[in-house]
Amino acid sequence: MQRPPPEDFALKETKPHLGGGRISGDKLTSTYDLVEQMQYLYVRVVKAKDLPAKDVTGSCDPYVEVRLGNYKGATRHFEKKSNPEWNQVFAFSKDRIQASVLEVIVKDKDVVKDDFMGRVSFDLNEIPKRVPPDSPLAPQWYRLEDRKGDKVRGELMLAVWMGTQADEAFPEAWHSDAATVSGADSLSNIRSKVYLSPKLWYLRVNVIEAQDLQPSDKGRYPEVYVKAILGNQALRTRISQSRSINPMWNEDLMFVASEPFEEPLILSVEDRVAPNKDEVLGRCAIPLQYVTRRYDHKPVNTSWHNLEKHVIVEGEKKKEIKFASRIHMRICLEGGYHVLDESTHYSSDLRPTAKPLWKSSIGVLEVGILNAQGLMPMKTKDGRGTTDAYCVAKYGQKWVRTRTIIDSFTPRWNEQYTWEVFDPCTVITIGVFDNCHLHGGDKAGGARDARIGKVRIRLSTLETDRVYTHSYPLLVLHPNGVKKMGEIHMAVRFTCSSLLNMMHMYSQPLLPKMHYIHPLTVSQLDSLRHQATQIVSIRLSRAEPPLRKEVVEYMLDVGSHMWSMRRSKANFFRIMNVLGGVIAVGKWFDQICTWKNPITTVLIHILFIILVMYPELILPTIFLYLFLIGVWYYRWRPRHPPHMDTRLSHADSAHPDELDEEFDTFPTSRPSDIVRMRYDRLRSIAGRIQTVVGDLATQGERLQSLLSWRDPRATSLFVLFCLIAAIVLYVTPFQVVALLTGFYVLRHPRFRHKLPSVPLNFFRRLPARTDCML
Repeated sequence: MQRPPPEDFALKETKPHLGGGRISGDKLTSTYDLVEQMQYLYVRVVKAKDLPAKDVTGSCDPYVEVRLGNYKGATRHFEKKSNPEWNQVFAFSKDRIQASVLEVIVKDKDVVKDDFMGRVSFDLNEIPKRVPPDSPLAPQWYRLEDRKGDKVRGELMLAVWMGTQADEAFPEAWHSDAATVSGADSLSNIRSKVYLSPKLWYLRVNVIEAQDLQPSDKGRYPEVYVKAILGNQALRTRISQSRSINPMWNEDLMFVASEPFEEPLILSVEDRVAPNKDEVLGRCAIPLQYVTRRYDHKPVNTSWHNLEKHVIVEGEKKKEIKFASRIHMRICLEGGYHVLDESTHYSSDLRPTAKPLWKSSIGVLEVGILNAQGLMPMKTKDGRGTTDAYCVAKYGQKWVRTRTIIDSFTPRWNEQYTWEVFDPCTVITIGVFDNCHLHGGDKAGGARDARIGKVRIRLSTLETDRVYTHSYPLLVLHPNGVKKMGEIHMAVRFTCSSLLNMMHMYSQPLLPKMHYIHPLTVSQLDSLRHQATQIVSIRLSRAEPPLRKEVVEYMLDVGSHMWSMRRSKANFFRIMNVLGGVIAVGKWFDQICTWKNPITTVLIHILFIILVMYPELILPTIFLYLFLIGVWYYRWRPRHPPHMDTRLSHADSAHPDELDEEFDTFPTSRPSDIVRMRYDRLRSIAGRIQTVVGDLATQGERLQSLLSWRDPRATSLFVLFCLIAAIVLYVTPFQVVALLTGFYVLRHPRFRHKLPSVPLNFFRRLPARTDCML
């Protein structure tokens, strides 16, 4: 039995005060109910009118400054405008308010010193509260006052209210928490955002044949192949076996394409005239928006395309207007597949690309990202360690990013997000990152958001309608070992709309039916997954603000297929753990046969006699036994969602050199003596694996050789035994044979020999094909 993980790496159940309401049973009593309520003072600065002229030119360059104690935020300024419109929102966290008066000051931007134009002040005790779903508070006009409280020229339209993070103004507001961040780009980098993955399709290009090719050298047989390029993906067919000017291929090339289809498919027919020299015989470009979309396995129509040939005239490429060669192809966008951009082991979406093939949703997943504790300092600023943390969650096509909490090792986000669920056997991934793109991080060049850790939760392991509130350890494997980077505190609820629909999902294929009717090869799937992750990361890194490439790749586990001694060991022990149950049953049966516990053996004899005399009870007894085991294990069912397990991953016991090898680049960057040592170690491990695989193959070949006459004497003995056994079993009642066999197997140790049994001796003497191997 495995030891429990160290307390430091364990999951902890919590009881937060969610939604500002009390938990009643497993349900909550308010709408924004999976997070703790955070109070904010909101100030919406809409516009101003009739502002007085301050400059020599008789105009003003106005902006508004919102002050609350030590915190102040400012709108952008307008040049030479007395009726400006800003429509900006400011949010001040109630926890950090250290003043009793809110001041909204209108100023005139000047080169030396900004001029005071007027202000509006509010007593914090008089500010109204707003509780969604109430409508937003209507802004009002306020007369500006001077510093003494006398009315001056000009009016300002404002709305001021107390609210929570559930307010629709919250995501776009300027936050007092981020008062130290300057610049519009940096401010957009810290806001919460929702992103959508691009819609991905598989593009199938079936290259059939070409006709009337015109190679430059007519005196040789052309060696022709087709090269296809889509974006940064390039594939090619094999060289046609029919070496003529009318070659045939009938070969499929698969690409990943994303909407909107901006880049055309470029096809070129090339002739290998020398080992490193290819001549282009013609090319064509096919825009994807006109390509047929296929939702099932029915073949689409083929089409002929003209191949254009370009010649270089006076240093410029010009189209050669001659007799056109043609290429025959079948091209379609496959809507019946699910384009895998994640590993199938923890995929968050299994729907086909084509929307008409989607089934209705079975429920809703709600996640409240509450806070984090004990985060490690990720970078140095002003001589001290600091962390600017944000979370990213991915489920299906929807990615969410919380706002960045500046300079805090215990950030409080309290943001809630919702996803539609179409399959319960899917996984949501939540990652925590350090924002390295504030304070001019972009200009520094090469800045990358640092990973703090991630959590995966499989929905099928959650009870429906129950709120799970746990603190998850954020574990990251570093070259010097596994390290806890802190804890993330979340509330998770999976609500099912129809239990019948969800139970029905368990009888359906995991992937869309096209994956089974026209399966893709393992190498194809690997290559296509790599292309899909590249497309998703490039597209999301071009969003505004960007969800950066390193974040997307960490969330999608790019590089998890690379060799790792630690992971290989972990997988080996997982297999041994699975086989452990079978081995335990074998040991138990061996103890029965050798009469270790005579009472148990006698009881097994009695049960055996009953089952032989009444064979119709065998299957009911097995299923009843399984039912009782299942009911018995209900007492020890998991009470918590799964989380990263360091012991299962062998992360806490990995050797430093194994970790160094895992974090090495591909191809390697280590010195040759270390590479030689690792290569030798890999050879020794591979040799052991090779031996085990060979032993398994040997046993299978021995079974085959029973009837293959490779050993004529052994096969004749077996065939003769089969004939005698058939006659004996024909004339002897089955119960008698079963009883005699059972009593022989369960015989007392004094009737046993130390030597192996006759059938085992016979089997081990059978020939395998090992003697034919070099």
